Amino acid sequence: MILRRLPENLVNRIAAGEVVERPAAAVKELVENALDAGATRLDITLREGGQALIRVADNGSGMTPDELALCIERHATSKLPDEDLWNIQSFGFRGEALPSIGAVARLMITSRARGAQEAWQIAVEGGVVSPLKPASLPEGTVVEVRDLFFATPARLKFLKAPRTESEAAREMIEKIAMAHPQVAITLAEDDRRPVRYNAPAALLDENEKQRERLVAVLGDEFMGNVAALDIEREGVRLQGYAALPTWHRPTTKHQYLFVNGRPVRDKVLMGAVRGAYGDVLPSGRHPAVVLFLSVPVRDVDVNVHPTKAEVRFRDSAKVRGLIVTAIRHALGASAQFTTSALAPTAMQMMQMENTPSVAPFYTYPPSVSQMPSGFTEMMLDNAMPPQARVTQSEAPSPAQSFGRLGAAVAQVHGTFIVAQTPESLLIIDQHAAHERIVYERMKEALASGGVKSQILLIPDVVEIGAGASARLLEAVPELARLGLVIEAFGDGAILVREVPALIGQTDVKALLVDLAEELAENETSRAVEKRLEALLSRIACHGSVRSGRALNVDEMNALLRQMETTPNTGQCNHGRPTYVEMKLTDLQKLFDRR
Repeated sequence: MILRRLPENLVNRIAAGEVVERPAAAVKELVENALDAGATRLDITLREGGQALIRVADNGSGMTPDELALCIERHATSKLPDEDLWNIQSFGFRGEALPSIGAVARLMITSRARGAQEAWQIAVEGGVVSPLKPASLPEGTVVEVRDLFFATPARLKFLKAPRTESEAAREMIEKIAMAHPQVAITLAEDDRRPVRYNAPAALLDENEKQRERLVAVLGDEFMGNVAALDIEREGVRLQGYAALPTWHRPTTKHQYLFVNGRPVRDKVLMGAVRGAYGDVLPSGRHPAVVLFLSVPVRDVDVNVHPTKAEVRFRDSAKVRGLIVTAIRHALGASAQFTTSALAPTAMQMMQMENTPSVAPFYTYPPSVSQMPSGFTEMMLDNAMPPQARVTQSEAPSPAQSFGRLGAAVAQVHGTFIVAQTPESLLIIDQHAAHERIVYERMKEALASGGVKSQILLIPDVVEIGAGASARLLEAVPELARLGLVIEAFGDGAILVREVPALIGQTDVKALLVDLAEELAENETSRAVEKRLEALLSRIACHGSVRSGRALNVDEMNALLRQMETTPNTGQCNHGRPTYVEMKLTDLQKLFDRR
């Protein structure tokens, strides 16, 4: 084998494959160059998903003729002030994007430096550079990329359909728009209506500008279901928004992560987000977040990935801990609220079809008709079949004090509590709500040294089979920390001596079967805390108020008050919502009263 030096044009084509693997990557590089130049306005044009044309015009500082000639040279940059690779203050410091693009496409750059009398233009076509020539342009720079990958036809085979490439480019621009709310951005694509992200008013503070831009990019629904966070520790600052656990998504697509203004898909950060939500999401669902992490430049290496999509932190444990703490604190303050998206769904399901059959309404007897103004007073009488009755013992009086979740007025089907506030009506799933309350209490007890147990007067012998009993016996120390004390009792049987005090009377066999299943699902997990939380969740489920149990109004109100003072009670241990809130105005619209 003979070593040889590759020709410059081939080196540039290889670099293009690493840095510019698709049109969206080229858009990212060109936009970041414009941001590095101090642009406050960007006009982006795409044709055929960016393969036919990418045009980025900015009002940045522009370039002199010498800089214009230098910008298409490999490893030429104005963005690395010295030879210290840990002192990176910009996005595209490596200087590979423009020569790489020029090697595989038709590239034309027109620029006019701030204060200069004229503009200049340079072209590169398949690696061949044309001489500089004068041009006409206001201050700033325009970069046009035509026929991307025409010089490397094999690369064209790997491009997706134009619409797919267009969506990838649009998503990249959306991320950049989120990270830079002070920059006005316009995107024009083929025959589509242009997308405009206007610069916010100068009088707004930074947080207001950020929120306004996120509303423009992600919409009101996202911003209406998030908790804000802002925390700083040892020079590292984390700002942004974490969605309520009940507003979860099927993929991680709605996780927007930024490090020093750079959009990334970093495993450390995504793992921290997943850990922060831990036990408040349904299986297979993912949280939605927008997080902006500001880290001293010497504490992060942004040059570990060709497209700079990943980063490496000097102290990843510190960063991860900060993210987990910030999200959990934000959710702890807001997670008692369920997503606002539930109410419209509930209202839609309540719409009555125009049919001859109309269900009758039953009113409260006059002796219990003292209710806060704003709601029709009604209940179902004894003529209703037992499975459809409303259990109600005492309606609240106007003087009764309301908590945030209001006052209970009824129990429906032995499962749902109906409560009201002066402005809304709530429907609470009693089992889901109490399950979260028991779970949070057990977590607190575990963190304080262990869950207290209750000794059974007569130990319970449970037959559950050899496989299940073996898994439980292997986990004896963990179960003891959770207040469950067991030991072997023959082949396939377990002797239960103590159970967690918080769960009270329960079906011990059903509990052990569930715990054995949980251990089977988590047997490959090395994280002890994860196993303990999963086991706690199963135990709490057995210790909570079951569906079908009748509650009086005092018990229902006690449950509401506990929900108000317990973290994460907007969702149960499995991530399902614990209640739905419908505003009085929505109910009035439902009955054509508004």
